[in-house]
Amino acid sequence: MEPRPPEIPNSEALSFLRIITGSFARPAGENPTVAMVEAAYQHHSINACYINCEVAPDALADAVRGARAMGWAGFNCSIPHKVAVVPMLDSLARSASIIGAVNCVVVRDGALVGENTDGQGFIRAMHGQRDPSGQDVVVLGAGGAARAIAIELALAGATCITVVNRDQGRGSELARLISNSTSAESRFVVWDKTYRVRASTTVLVNATPVGLFPDVAAMPDVELDTLKPGMLVADVIPNPPRTRLLAAAEERGCITLDGLGMLVEQGVLGIAMWTGVNTDPRVMRRALVDALKI
Repeated sequence: MEPRPPEIPNSEALSFLRIITGSFARPAGENPTVAMVEAAYQHHSINACYINCEVAPDALADAVRGARAMGWAGFNCSIPHKVAVVPMLDSLARSASIIGAVNCVVVRDGALVGENTDGQGFIRAMHGQRDPSGQDVVVLGAGGAARAIAIELALAGATCITVVNRDQGRGSELARLISNSTSAESRFVVWDKTYRVRASTTVLVNATPVGLFPDVAAMPDVELDTLKPGMLVADVIPNPPRTRLLAAAEERGCITLDGLGMLVEQGVLGIAMWTGVNTDPRVMRRALVDALKI
C-alpha cells in the first residue's frame, strides 16, 4: 500500500506529527521559497515545515522515493529537476503535461501528481492588473519560465502569443507547442537585433534572467520607445523586483508586474495543494522582501 501524507491535525488537538513539504534543487541555497512558505505556515498556525534540500541529479530518484516513503504532502522541484522528475511521478496535471515540466508535486491518495505552478502563479499575479483573456502577448525567452507562462496565458484565453528568442530551434518549438496544444495564435521571432514591440501588443513578459541580481544593470534588448502607455510589462525576476526594464516601462506610462508577485502566488498555490489552506500573499511577500533584503 502506498504511504499517505499525514492528515492536517485539528487546530484544537495536540499533535507532534508535522506535515512535511520542501524543495529539491541544486543549487538550493539561492532559493528563498523556504522563507515565504515557513512564514505562511507560522502566520496561519499550520502544523507543517518546509525543508530546502540540495539534491544532485543522480540522487533525485532517491529523494522522490524518500519523500513518498516518509509521507510528505508534496514538494517543489527547481533547477535542474523540473523535467527529470516527470517520469518518477504517477500522473501530471493538464498544463504540466503540455509544458513537459513540473515544479510542484502533490501527494493525492498516495499518488505523486505533477503540477506546474510557474505559469499559474503568473496568471494569478496578472489578474490583479489585467484579465489574460483576449490579450496580445509578447514573451521574451523560451526557457522553462517562458514555456510555463506562455502555455498558461494561452489556456487562460490570450488570443495571440509571440515568442521572441535568440535560439531559433527552442523558440520555434515553443511557438508550435502553443499552436498545437491551445486555441491561441502563436508566432516566433528570432531575437537577433533590438526587438521592436508590435503596436498591437497589450502584454510584454520578460521571461529571461537578464537583469537578475547581481547583474542588475542589464536590460533585455528591447526598443524602449515601443513600450506604450497602458501596456502591461511584466518581469519574472524577483530580485530586484523593480528591474531596469520595469523602471523604464513605468516612465513610459506602462502598467508593471514584478517577479515577486509570481513567486508569491506560486507559494500560495503550493500550500493550498499540500494543506488545503489558502494563505495570505501579503505575509509571504513581506517574508521574501525581508529575506532578500530588498
